Parts: sequence; structure tokens; C-alpha cells
Amino acid sequence: KGYGFSEIIIVNIITNLKEIPKNPDPTNAMLIDTNSIEEAGRIVGKLDNKVKLIIVQGRSAEFNRKILENKKVNILLNPEKYGKRDKLYERDSGLNHILCKIAKENNISIAIDIKEIISKEGKEKALYLAKIMQNIKLCKKYKVPFLITLLPSTQEEARSAYDLQALGRVLGMDTKMAQKSIEKEIQLID
Repeated sequence: KGYGFSEIIIVNIITNLKEIPKNPDPTNAMLIDTNSIEEAGRIVGKLDNKVKLIIVQGRSAEFNRKILENKKVNILLNPEKYGKRDKLYERDSGLNHILCKIAKENNISIAIDIKEIISKEGKEKALYLAKIMQNIKLCKKYKVPFLITLLPSTQEEARSAYDLQALGRVLGMDTKMAQKSIEKEIQLID
């Protein structure tokens, strides 16, 4: 509560079906981090109605589309993280107008983890930020909830709600969108 959040949720990272706990805590969230869309679908099916949030780590545009078509998923995290190489006049940010429409229809939020931004440097960071800014514009245009999260491993890595809101405004959110991204959002701990 000292960071300005009303709630903190523990996030467990799952990479395959064997890692799913037999009796998961219903107040926790599960982050599914797998390359296989089939595996991700099976994990989502097993976790449905057993945890507070189902979060899936974004991958390619095809992977992201299959995840966004699954109504059991709550959040798509970092869709820009695994984008292919950018083209001359187009960035591969992991999202496009079609994916935003699907996310809106299925009530799925798009989220970024600022730990990913912090871990990059130089030109790589600039390109990553540009992809995030493009995704923010798409989410704003299609009215898809956009969340700013932090998955700290230690308390020293934690940031306040005000810091996350300020980052959102710097990345292109208007004040109202930045406030909503923090009001709906909670600090996530892995």
C-alpha cells in the first residue's frame, strides 16, 4: 500500500502443464510463458475459474491472435517483446487493428512489464519503446484496456503507482488513460 496500489497479486510463472499446482490459490495470478500455442491453450483451460487472473506472455502476431481469441485469458503481456524484424515503413509490435478488435470483443487487456524496458539499453531500448508507443496508440484508438505492470523479483525493484502513471504519459497515454491503467492495475510480483 506504500506504493499507491490497493492490492498486490502474487504471480506464478508456468511454462508447461506439469507446473500447474494441484490446488492453486484463487487470489493469485498465473503467467503462462510458453512458445507453443497448443500448450498455452491447454494450460488456460486447466486454470479457468481457478485463479484470479490468467496472463499470457505475448509472442508472434499469430500466437497473440490465438490467445486473444480465447475468452478465458484476462491479459496479454508484452505483445511487442517477440516481434519479428521491423520492415522499412512498419514496426512489428505484436499488435494490429484486427488483434485490437478481437481483444476488445473478448474483454482482454494488453499490458506491458516495465522490467522489460529497464533491461534494455541504447538503440534496442529506443526500438522497444517505439513498439510500445505504437501499441498504446492502437489500444487508445480501439478502446482496449492498456495496463502498465511491474513484475519485480525483489522489493527494491518495485515502483510506485505514480511512477507507472508518469511513464504511461511519457509513452503517449493521455492523463485519463494513464490513470485508468493504474487504477485497474495492481503491482504484480513473481
